[in-house]
Amino acid sequence: MMLDLPLVFSLLMSVAILAYVVLDGYDLGVGMLMAGAERTEQDVMVASIGPFWDANETWLVLGIGLLLVAFPVAHGEILGALYLPVAAMLVGLMLRGVAFELRIKAEGWHRELWNWLFWGGSTIASFAQGLMLGRYITGFEPGRGAWAFAVAVAASLCGGYVLLGATWLVLRTEGELQQKAIGWARWGLAWVALGVALVSLATPLASETVRMRWFDFPRTLGLMLLPAATLFMGWWVWKNLGRSDGRPFAGAVAIFVLAFIGLGYSLFPYVIMDRMTIWDAAAHPSALVFMLVGTLIVLPFIVGYTIYAYRVFRGKARAEDYGHGKYT
Repeated sequence: MMLDLPLVFSLLMSVAILAYVVLDGYDLGVGMLMAGAERTEQDVMVASIGPFWDANETWLVLGIGLLLVAFPVAHGEILGALYLPVAAMLVGLMLRGVAFELRIKAEGWHRELWNWLFWGGSTIASFAQGLMLGRYITGFEPGRGAWAFAVAVAASLCGGYVLLGATWLVLRTEGELQQKAIGWARWGLAWVALGVALVSLATPLASETVRMRWFDFPRTLGLMLLPAATLFMGWWVWKNLGRSDGRPFAGAVAIFVLAFIGLGYSLFPYVIMDRMTIWDAAAHPSALVFMLVGTLIVLPFIVGYTIYAYRVFRGKARAEDYGHGKYT
């Protein structure tokens, strides 16, 4: 039986993007929370993501690489339509990368400057990613309404990253900073709830295809399990804040996974909404076979290294961990 290669690559690309959103999402969230922390707390926050943040971006490279080689026509159209948000995201990621390294060596007000630039780079990258997602859902439709929807999605994604970052700090820190992170997580959870509610109301208005998918009763009654599960996980995160170090982060990750499943259901099989399916955009089968072999060779190394790094650097973070030889 022949594999449906475009479907296989769409699944691989989806897994890579979801892994990036969760893994780099929490360190972007930590970066956005830097503005609310004291200087000593900022050092602990940086130490909590120090061993991971650079490797987390590998999943973004993998996802975009799979889009390029598996769906080259869609790659050109998507990145062409999202040129400005992509440029803004890259500027944000470069800015936070430079700030992350130079803040260690800087002293006095220069260190404060790099801390603020790290916050700015994280915020720019997060908002740009949300803007890209919002534009993608609408199929890059022009008009103020489509752009307003994209801005709402961008704000919601920033809230989601703040929730991931705050619950990560609950997991990785202790004492006063952990208590502050619990407050940030509650604020982020409320932000996410409001954002999800607004985006859920606006999405069917923004896309007729999504509207038909969501409200095709009774066939879509099973889809109601997703919002119900999301509400439960939100309540579960709220309940466990202050009671458990690890459960809030696991719950925040579950919220993102559920949202991603709902997004996949709404968009499939389109790689560009209402215009191009994954089979229309797929590369030649011979190219897909060649790339599948390469992906199956490389992917285990990426997964293995990720698991190994998180296992080695598990535990509570300390201010002296990063920038004093342990991770450098």
